[in-house]
Amino acid sequence: MPQATPAMKDVISTSFRFPAVGGKKITAAFDGGRLTSDGGVLLLAQAERAMGLCRRLASCIADPRDPTRVIHRLDDILRARVFAIACGYEDADDLDALRDDPGFRLALGKLPGSGAGLASQPTMSRWENAPTTRELARMMAEMIGVYCASYPAPPAAVTLDLDDTCDVVHGYQQLSFWNGHHGERCFLPIHVYDTATGRPVAILLRTGKTPSGAEVAGHIRRLVRHIRRYWPETHITFCGDGHYGRPEVKAFCEAHRVDYVFGLPTNGKRILSPTFY
Repeated sequence: MPQATPAMKDVISTSFRFPAVGGKKITAAFDGGRLTSDGGVLLLAQAERAMGLCRRLASCIADPRDPTRVIHRLDDILRARVFAIACGYEDADDLDALRDDPGFRLALGKLPGSGAGLASQPTMSRWENAPTTRELARMMAEMIGVYCASYPAPPAAVTLDLDDTCDVVHGYQQLSFWNGHHGERCFLPIHVYDTATGRPVAILLRTGKTPSGAEVAGHIRRLVRHIRRYWPETHITFCGDGHYGRPEVKAFCEAHRVDYVFGLPTNGKRILSPTFY
């Protein structure tokens, strides 16, 4: 390739026109400055800061770093990861490029082109593996608190839908399993949503196998305990597919003033079996 001459540099630094299309003038220019294709991340940042979500989650995780040498605060690391996922960048290594994106920098309160970029992929990966089981439980309790705070007053009753989703993995990630029903190697996280509002209540990342009755009962027990810290008088009803209607789950619900509606798959048919009392 021949080196660009001063004349060539002058040509590409100025605007030039293309033929009009549909009566609309088309002009190419090279003076756009710093650009981002993710301007919506600024709206996400406003919503997150109003809720204090990442600050609350960061408070659940121990930070053993020397404060005098910290470049990226833990809540900012969480914000960058959350914003990236929300914008469709699900892999941590996307942050190696996004860390200098002007939209993401502004969303985290940093001016484009000034100071260090956002946290990179190795930093993200270290912190994704840092929380202990107890810290993860505290983080989920905070998320339930965010859900309860979304109501101006405790509701008289809520119906919570239990469901799982096949989260396909790209290799042999730790704790992933082959799931015969979905025909994929995957995780099988449990999602809990408020049926009246569609708001998320809790998301539990777990292995790719169908949960046992004891496991589901344990999740429901903890969920009910956290919700009743905020809403002691609210009546709770759970609904879900047949594999949630296990004896352990029903026994817990009936002993703790919780109603349920679970499917019962028999001979290819699904029968609803509500409990009334």
